[in-house]
Amino acid sequence: MRAAGILMPIFSLPSEYGIGSLGKEAIRFIDFLKSAGQSYWQILPLSPTSFGDSPYQSFSAYAGKPYFIDLDLLCEDGYLCKEEYSGIEWGDGKKIDYAALYCKRYAVLKRAYLRFIKNPPKDYSLFVKENNAWLDDYALFMAIKNANDGKSWDNWPDALKLRKTDALTEAKKIYAEDYEFFKVLQYLFNKQWNFVKTYANENGIKIIGDIPIYVAYDSADVWCEPQQFMVDKNLRPVEVAGCPPDIFCEKGQLWGNPIYDWEYMKNDTIPYLWWCRRIEYTLKLYDVIRIDHFRGFESFYAIPFGDKDATGGRWKKGPGIEFFNYLKQKFGEMPIIAEDLGFLTDDVRDMLLQSGYPGMKVLEFAFDCSSDSEHLPHNCYKNSVVYTGTHDNDTVVGWQETLTAEELRFVKKYLRAENENKLNWPMIHAAFATASDTVIIPMQDYLGLGSEGRINTPSTLGENWGWRIDGGCINDWLAQIIKDVTEVYRRLPNLKKSSS
Repeated sequence: MRAAGILMPIFSLPSEYGIGSLGKEAIRFIDFLKSAGQSYWQILPLSPTSFGDSPYQSFSAYAGKPYFIDLDLLCEDGYLCKEEYSGIEWGDGKKIDYAALYCKRYAVLKRAYLRFIKNPPKDYSLFVKENNAWLDDYALFMAIKNANDGKSWDNWPDALKLRKTDALTEAKKIYAEDYEFFKVLQYLFNKQWNFVKTYANENGIKIIGDIPIYVAYDSADVWCEPQQFMVDKNLRPVEVAGCPPDIFCEKGQLWGNPIYDWEYMKNDTIPYLWWCRRIEYTLKLYDVIRIDHFRGFESFYAIPFGDKDATGGRWKKGPGIEFFNYLKQKFGEMPIIAEDLGFLTDDVRDMLLQSGYPGMKVLEFAFDCSSDSEHLPHNCYKNSVVYTGTHDNDTVVGWQETLTAEELRFVKKYLRAENENKLNWPMIHAAFATASDTVIIPMQDYLGLGSEGRINTPSTLGENWGWRIDGGCINDWLAQIIKDVTEVYRRLPNLKKSSS
């Protein structure tokens, strides 16, 4: 069935406290989506971020981002007093100031924790028990990291780095307060997230969430199970992940994530046990999973550890369709979107076709004057999800500023938009008109923002993941405009098909 949704990160929601959160503004945005006739809210990973602030480089594949815990809700629950957080300078309000959050947010959350732990709700112990498979290790990881001035786990004392039983037992005693603090934060996050997701589902909105293909080296995941990754005897990565050089980046992309030991994973006590646990948890977190860097399961680009860029990397075979067939045996048909962008081969296309998952079409990739791109609207097929751009692209208005005169003429002619100064709405109409089952539009494109609305520029640090929306932009007027477009292209939910 034809449907539509909006890409809008949690962190970009309006807030008085420096970053979007899981409070009233999340609920208001769901109301906006419903009024706009949308079926999906696509978000980015909910995980806690490390250096660089990227949600694709996290301390845990399971944990939720503590910054997303809504302070006003904590106040309503009696864990905070308004004056303890309302007078704090959280930044200029235009972009997220992660340095301010890092220095100030945890102190506020610690106040909430101290009140919480005096009389924990009855379901807290149940939450800890049900999530113990990852929560205990994550909380200890964060407690030890704090005690070691934030250093990566491979720079901890050997006994802790190597997870010696006596050392871990002692660490839980020494760092008992922080150890419990990070568990409580996950309970609070989980409680607020479950309310948001339930409210969305009750109002006909499904959540599309990301599962990054890789995890960060400095994470509880690698610290706890280094055998799942290609590391040497000193637990340092042998090779790391990235992308080869292309027309967008002449030295490629050096992500730095450790590479999986796929042979070990396949022959684990249960095949792909590590991934099965991760998928099972993520299926509870979201309604639809967008698998980031899907092509990496067919072949992945491996770069020698220590290289300064990605030019020295090479392609290696991944687990292929066998991996996804095994997951289907375990979980049945799963609601998955395959992020099949980047350098694609026939083998990758075959894997996507055999999986049955919808791939992605991105209109900003379509308008190469010399080719009949598979991303052009007339080539978008039914079992796909079409975007104007993703979180890694510029906004449409920013993108059009980068086009050559020849490219701009072609885009305008194709879109029949010769007299338009901004191409965001012609591109939106083109996306909606495709045969693709689903269309997802970044919120910035509905607003007609330029490059100031860009979320991420790959292979750069310092200016990413900071865009914030003005709360006044989420309004009934815009919702009605979006709903009108959604209705015209027959993407409203529960729209009956005519037999004529």
